[in-house]
Parts: sequence; structure tokens; C-alpha cells
Amino acid sequence: MSEEKNDLDLSSGIAAFESRSFGQAAGLLGPLAEQGNAEAMYRMAIMAQNGLGMAANELLAYKYMRGAAEAGLGLAQHGLGFMYLEGECVEKNPQKALEWFEKAAAQGLQGAMTTIGLIYQEGRGVEKDPEKAAYWYKKAGFDEFG
Repeated sequence: MSEEKNDLDLSSGIAAFESRSFGQAAGLLGPLAEQGNAEAMYRMAIMAQNGLGMAANELLAYKYMRGAAEAGLGLAQHGLGFMYLEGECVEKNPQKALEWFEKAAAQGLQGAMTTIGLIYQEGRGVEKDPEKAAYWYKKAGFDEFG
């Protein structure tokens, strides 16, 4: 496939995803995800996890989310963190969740910073640490919390 066609398919696939035309999005993004395109993998993971435009498939959702996260896509790192935190599509592992949230936070994702604060506030897989929770909430832009 030419790079121009890939770019067009990616743009069209993202537009279809955002307009909730999930069957069309899966048709356009699936081949790109298989080629390792992080943006396509991220959206395919969401569709596979939630059965949007395809049958729900936890293994495929995890495969694509992890691939996109490992490729450095912050939203996918955040998404993979939630998979590990909640035990969705993968065995629950709060420590791995924290690692992926930290990678997403390093890219400036406010939601990941807030989630890390919550993890420390509630002691989810870590010892409760109000100071670390406060640090992460403040880093996320919240002056008051708790």
C-alpha cells in the first residue's frame, strides 16, 4: 500500500470512528493496525474491547492497545493502564497499571496524572500515600482535592 493511501485510510478511518461509523472505521483501520500504525491500533483496541463495528474480542483489544502503548501513544498507554487497573482484557495488575499511567503522565496526559493520584489516595496496589496523591493531583492541575 502506498503511503498516501495509508494516510488517506487513516484520516478516513479516524473520521469514521469519531462519527461512530464503527464498521467502516474497522474496515479502514484494521489493515493499518496490522501494519503497526499506533493511531489505528488504539482505535481498533477500543472497538474490539467494546464490540463496536465488530464482535467484542478482549485478546485483540489487548494486543492492539499494548502495541499502540509500546509505540509511545499516550492515550494507549493510559488505556492500557486502565486495562491492568480494572482487569479488563488482561489479568488485573495494579503495578503494571501504575507503570503505564506514569508513561502516559510523562507525555502530559492530565487524566493519567489524576488516576495516579487516585491510586495513591486509595492505595490501589500500592501503599496509601497522601503526599504522593497530592503531588499527582497538583501536577494534574488540581489545587484542592480529597
